Amino acid sequence: MEITIDNLTLLLGLLLLVGVITAKFSTRLGVPSLILFIIVGMVLNTYFFFDNAPMTQFIGTLALIIILFEGGLQTKWGNVQKVYKPALSLATIGVVATTVSIGVAAKYILGVSWLEGMLFGAIVGSTDAAAVFSVLGNKNIKPKISATLEAESGSNDPMAIFLTVAFLQLIQFPGLNPASLILSFFWQMGMGLVLGLVLGLASVWIINRINLDSSGLYPVLSISLAIFTYAFTSILEASGLLAVYIMAIVVGNKELTYRHSIVRFNEGFAWMMQIVMFILLGLLVFPQHLPGIAWQGIILAILLIVVARPLGVYLSLALAKNFTTKEKFFISWAGLKGAVPIVLATYPMVAGIENNEVIFNVVFFVVLLSALIQGTTISPLANYLKLAGEEKSPVAHSIEIVSIGKTNNEMLEVLINDDASITNRMIKDIELPEKTLISAVIRHNELITPTGDTMIKAGDTLYVMADKSQRKRVNKLLNEKGNVSPSTKDDSV
Repeated sequence: MEITIDNLTLLLGLLLLVGVITAKFSTRLGVPSLILFIIVGMVLNTYFFFDNAPMTQFIGTLALIIILFEGGLQTKWGNVQKVYKPALSLATIGVVATTVSIGVAAKYILGVSWLEGMLFGAIVGSTDAAAVFSVLGNKNIKPKISATLEAESGSNDPMAIFLTVAFLQLIQFPGLNPASLILSFFWQMGMGLVLGLVLGLASVWIINRINLDSSGLYPVLSISLAIFTYAFTSILEASGLLAVYIMAIVVGNKELTYRHSIVRFNEGFAWMMQIVMFILLGLLVFPQHLPGIAWQGIILAILLIVVARPLGVYLSLALAKNFTTKEKFFISWAGLKGAVPIVLATYPMVAGIENNEVIFNVVFFVVLLSALIQGTTISPLANYLKLAGEEKSPVAHSIEIVSIGKTNNEMLEVLINDDASITNRMIKDIELPEKTLISAVIRHNELITPTGDTMIKAGDTLYVMADKSQRKRVNKLLNEKGNVSPSTKDDSV
C-alpha cells in the first residue's frame, strides 16, 4: 500500500481510537493499559514497517514532558513535603543501586561489556511516572506511600537519563574524564531545580495575568510553558525533565485561573501521549527477533523485580525509620517500568553502538513483564498488606465559567477549612467584595443552591464567581482564621 498523508492520518486516527477502547478494556480486565497498547503496536507491526529511532526518541521526550507536567499539576506539595527526603533518596541512591546491580547481571547474562551492561542498567533503573500514575489511578493507597512513589517516579527520570548519557559517552569516547561527568551531574540537577522553581513562578504569573480571547487558550498556554521550560533548561545543558516536574508542582499548588480546564486538558493530553508512546514501542519491536533473547530478557526482568529494585529501595530507605517493613516491600514492588526505558532504549540505537538492538529488545521484555507482573498485582498486594482503603471517588461536581470571548470574571473553587472565620455563618452575614457571588456549595458530595440563609460549614467547597483581580482577596477572606461559631447539629441550608 502506498504511504500517503491520508493513509498516515487514517492510521493515527485508528491508533488513538484503538488506544481509547483498549484503555477501557484494561480497566475491566485488571491489566495495565500500557500492556494492551504494546500488543496493539506489535499487531500493527505486521502491517506497517517502522524503525525510526530518532522520531521515537523525539515523540517519547515530548510524551515525558506532557506526562510529568500532568503528574506535577496534580501533586499536592503538602503531601510531597512530608516525604521528599526518602523520595529524593530513592530517586538518586535507589537508581544508582538498581543500575549497578542489574548492570552486573546484564554483563554476564547478555555477554556484553561492562559499560554496555551498566548502560542497560541505567536504562531500566528508574521507576516510570506514566506507569505509576496510571496504575495507582484511583487506588486509595496510604498517602505517605502514594506520595513517595509519585515524587520518586517524577524526580528519578533525570538521574536515569544522566546515567544513560554518561555510559553512552564512556562507550563512545573511552578517554573521557569521569570527573567531568560528576560536575555535569551537579550542574544538571542544581540548575534543573532552580530553573523549575523560577519558571514555575513565572508561569503562574503569566497564566493569571494574561487576558486571552478564549478560555480554551489557557490549557494551551500552560502546556506551551511546560515545553518551553524543558527546552530552555536543556539548552543550558541542565535537566529539562526535572525542571518540568518542579515547574508543574509550583503551578499546581498556586492559585490558578481556569484551573479545571488546564488540569482536564493536560490529563487527556497525557493519556494520548501514553497511547502513542507504548504503541510506538510495539511498532519498534520485531517479533521474529525476540525468541533469540527471550530467556535472557525474562531472567533480567525477574532479577530487576525481585532483586535489583528491592536492593535499591532498602538501601535508600535504610535510615528512614517512619517506613515499616511491609511499606518498604510495597514500594519496592511498585517500581514499574514504562515510557522512560522505551525512550532511553532509543539512545543506543540513535548512537549506533554495538548491541543496541539486543538492549532494546531486552528492555521490551523488562517493560512488558514489569507491567504484567507488578502492574496487575499492586492493588491486591496493597489490600493484602492493609495499605489501601476504599477506592477514591471522582469529583462529583465541577463548575467553571466557559467563555468564547474575553472575560474579567472566573469561577473560584474554595475549600473551607475547619478554623475559617466564616464557618457556621450565613452567606448574608459574610461581607464579600463587590461583584462577588457564591454560586454553589458542595457538601458531602451534594450540590446545594445557596441563598442568603445558607450556613457555611467546615469542609464545604464553595464555587465563587468573582473578578480575576479579586482572586487572592476572596480566597483569603473565605479561609481567614478566626473564632469559629459553635457548631450546630442542624445541617440545613
